[in-house]
Amino acid sequence: MAVAEETSLDPADWGEFRTLCHEMLDAALGYLETARARPVWRPVPEEVKAALAEPLPHAPQGASKVCADFRRLVLPYATGNTHPRFFGWVHGSGTPGGMLAELLAGAMNANLGGRDHGPVYVERQVVEWCRQLFGFPAEAGGLLVSGTSMATLIGLTVARNVKAGHDVRRLGLGSAAGSLVAYASSQAHSATAKALEILGLGSEALRSVPVDGGYRMDLDALARSIAEDRSSGLRPFCVVATAGTVNTGAIDDLAGIAAICRSEDLWLHVDGAFGALAILSEAHRPRLAGIEWADSLAFDFHKWLHVPYDAGCILVRRGELQRQAFSSRHEYLAGAARGLAGGDPWFCEYGPELSRGFRALKVWFTLKEHGLTKLGRKVDDNCRQAVTLAGRVRDHPRLELLAPVSLNIVCFRFTWPGATPEQLDRINREIVAELQERGIAAPSTTRLGGALAIRVNITNHRSRQTDMDTLVEALLAIGEELLSAATPAAAPVRQASV
Repeated sequence: MAVAEETSLDPADWGEFRTLCHEMLDAALGYLETARARPVWRPVPEEVKAALAEPLPHAPQGASKVCADFRRLVLPYATGNTHPRFFGWVHGSGTPGGMLAELLAGAMNANLGGRDHGPVYVERQVVEWCRQLFGFPAEAGGLLVSGTSMATLIGLTVARNVKAGHDVRRLGLGSAAGSLVAYASSQAHSATAKALEILGLGSEALRSVPVDGGYRMDLDALARSIAEDRSSGLRPFCVVATAGTVNTGAIDDLAGIAAICRSEDLWLHVDGAFGALAILSEAHRPRLAGIEWADSLAFDFHKWLHVPYDAGCILVRRGELQRQAFSSRHEYLAGAARGLAGGDPWFCEYGPELSRGFRALKVWFTLKEHGLTKLGRKVDDNCRQAVTLAGRVRDHPRLELLAPVSLNIVCFRFTWPGATPEQLDRINREIVAELQERGIAAPSTTRLGGALAIRVNITNHRSRQTDMDTLVEALLAIGEELLSAATPAAAPVRQASV
């Protein structure tokens, strides 16, 4: 009987592959080093889309061709968040050191679901550093996840199980499904409603609490909503506070909400996706007072810590409650007193995933390479740049500030006398598209008080004040171009109001 040839997927020629890897590493480093010289973003051409839509590859193409295809079809058409004038949404900018850590993690190919090996201890240390950073007690638990959406799902799962009044894991929601209600401000991220839907509570279980003039949760309205639900026979179980809303960067009164949660016996979950890491800044840390009282805290490393995507974290004040919500060790996952199956507890007992990548390495690497003090200074830089940008908006007659600047987000619009709301929305939407398509800058849009706003989020260690100047000058020029094209003569300017 003939014996089939046994081969691996390793290179046939390691020397040749090593040369290719060095070439690609140089290309990757060059890509980061020259970020400022490129357009922020460029549309993907139709011919590139067509080339990427190739048939399923049955025959090998070889690493050299794949690398060449990557450099030609993928690398030039990135989101743009490595560029210093990427201001859209809340994307971190990454670091060369983080890229190196990703390479090293890929070489190890570790599964951090559990067992006893070095990467597990790296993640445990990262979680411990985070526990200390946010002032959580020694018994706190935590887990690295893809981002705040998954962290929120985990935190609210623990909250639901603790507050349901019966064994949800064994019996399901039962009658509790129609009675449990949670609270978040009208500015809260959609991940909260999505988590409640996944948990079987439904989006109608989320009460949208009004906000004040600074876009922070109105605590009197929260207290009234809780009282009304209790009088209607419902079971309030959780309040989701936000440390840095996506629209404006507003920080809810965390200490005030924590006091309400204690008096009402409610779980306090804090969505700190990017704003929680303002705790690295001495200037902004006091605004997060009360975050240490959270029962669960979700935040991202891939935003203001500039760790490459993806990397988020969930901390739970009482780690044993997190373990009770997820632990499930079948025979094939049994631990051992010695050997590789040791290392209890396993991380798979603290969340829904058994297979987990080595996200912790790039976080560990970033914290050790740069240190908290330097990382905190970058938070300060971005907040100072936002304040300066807001000042330019206030001072220019064609620009109107639409929200207070809380941290690093500036919301404003281009305007002119006599414009209708529809005209303002249309021209500001077109300004943003033009800025993006010309490769000058990449802000995003949102709606505040019914008005379409140009939203500039500065979560970028490469951004400089000159980038704010470039943005404003280009934005004004494009606005005037569009206005001139739409009217025979530009209307006289007026002093914008705040």
